[in-house]
Amino acid sequence: MSRILLVEDDDSIREIVLYALQSAGFDALGFESGEEFFVTLGRESVSPDLIVLDIMLPGDDGLTILRKLRQDPRYNLMPIIMLTAKGSELDKIKGLDMGADDYLTKPFSVMELVSRIKAVLRRSTPTVETSPQDLIYQNIRLDLVSRTAAVDGKAVLLTFKEYELLHYFMINKGVALSRDKIMEAVWGFDFEGESRTVDAHIRTLRQKLGDAGENIKTLRNVGYKLGE
Repeated sequence: MSRILLVEDDDSIREIVLYALQSAGFDALGFESGEEFFVTLGRESVSPDLIVLDIMLPGDDGLTILRKLRQDPRYNLMPIIMLTAKGSELDKIKGLDMGADDYLTKPFSVMELVSRIKAVLRRSTPTVETSPQDLIYQNIRLDLVSRTAAVDGKAVLLTFKEYELLHYFMINKGVALSRDKIMEAVWGFDFEGESRTVDAHIRTLRQKLGDAGENIKTLRNVGYKLGE
């Protein structure tokens, strides 16, 4: 049973979402503030599979909590869905740039949230590949079983989304990929403000790959491509 942690300060929304999640078979816990959330998260017995964060919260807001989680090695790969206020396009972009896996705009359908949670969990659950076990491009190697990356045999620490992004490039090496295609393949949805999100993740991926990052080419007015 997957455990979902929800941080939402609106009592009525929190209760409705928790009821829907529990009815859908999830082990769900709710918190009204980041402070309460982190106290519980610090307990060894609490091991979430996904976190849902409202952006507008008392004390630390959702983006601050997201940043703290992504800076913690224990949670930098944790699937996270953000709840944003209607019309807060900047918050959506910031959340995705900072590593959120999905977002939902208020007011939202509770059943849609449940569906989004199931979809993100499916995408974030590693699948065992039998053949081949590795993807290789020049000096870049991806281990598909352990979901790790290496350049010249040295491990490169990637977030979940950075790994997915590099994997997508490597299975499409030499193919011109638009930002729309990248967004759909890696994030699983289309978002008209995607260019900043894709560009930001590719920028950090290049930095982590070092000189090997130069293999990810920018195609003017098109998108990106791995290799020539």
